[in-house]
Amino acid sequence: MQLVANSSLPAVPNTPPLPIPPPPVSPSPTPTVQRTRPKLSYPPDFNGERHNGRIFFNSCSLYICLAPEQFQDEQERILWALTFFKRGRATKWSENVFRQEVDTGILSIQTWEEFEQQFRLHFFLVNVEADVINTLEGTSYHQGNRTVDDYLDGFQMLVSDAGYTDPQTLVVKFRRGLRLGIQNQIATMLYRRPANTDPNAWYIVAWRIDQARLANEAFQSVSRSAPFTPLKTISTRPLPLSVVRLPPAPPLPVAPKPPPPTPSMGVPMDVDATRKTRSLPPQGCYRCGDVNHVVRDYPHYMDVHQLTTEQREELIEDLLALKDAVLVEESGPPEEEDFA
Repeated sequence: MQLVANSSLPAVPNTPPLPIPPPPVSPSPTPTVQRTRPKLSYPPDFNGERHNGRIFFNSCSLYICLAPEQFQDEQERILWALTFFKRGRATKWSENVFRQEVDTGILSIQTWEEFEQQFRLHFFLVNVEADVINTLEGTSYHQGNRTVDDYLDGFQMLVSDAGYTDPQTLVVKFRRGLRLGIQNQIATMLYRRPANTDPNAWYIVAWRIDQARLANEAFQSVSRSAPFTPLKTISTRPLPLSVVRLPPAPPLPVAPKPPPPTPSMGVPMDVDATRKTRSLPPQGCYRCGDVNHVVRDYPHYMDVHQLTTEQREELIEDLLALKDAVLVEESGPPEEEDFA
């Protein structure tokens, strides 16, 4: 049977094949950043005193907790802790442990828990709770001359060892040990006074009051030690002329010229001009009276001491002749003598 193609159906176009998507790329692993550990401090050397036993054991436990990868097993932890037993009772106890290991070939302490039990037995305070309760009932724990910081640290350690948890009991014990001045300030506060059942509020208020007291004492000590310096007074002594700078003087006012004299007005008398025009008497030699010369031009004014002997004799002769001439002029002509 022959099939005839239906010409009415549309022809299907030739579409290109769809591209094949590439396989998904797995993300590269992010590089891990190696974290650096903080530098740890070793526990202090232990001398075997019971009041230092808790501090030493807590330091060892903290180091082991922060760096557990440094120890392979518990015996290595025990041996590491024994390396700090260097003085006093601690040295004797560690020597006894190693002596037993030498004798038996096995360390007498196998686990860290057993080491903790032995350590508490030999180096912790005996009957700590009873001793602390007796201390809190006395006055040795009181603040005294210490700051509130130091007093609070010791007080919190005591109440922790005693097992006190009642808030009102803590407030009573803390208030009793405070310095009397701080205690009175807190008890007489009008606003925001801490409640008797809130020990933390008492701690904070007491610390603030003590800090204010310390700041005030420091200020007063500095004020007392500082020398007194009086205020500088202004000197009234006049400054030298080279330092004083006077303002420039204003120009002097110019007097107006007087108007010319009018014919009706008389001319004012000029005294100086009158003196200039006045005739002066002739002045001459006050030695001889001659007006033709002055004393410095006196012809006979000479120094006799400078003359020679001949000049002196000649001068004497001239003076005698001059004297005779003067006498003749005064006496008149000589009278004629009659002959007998």
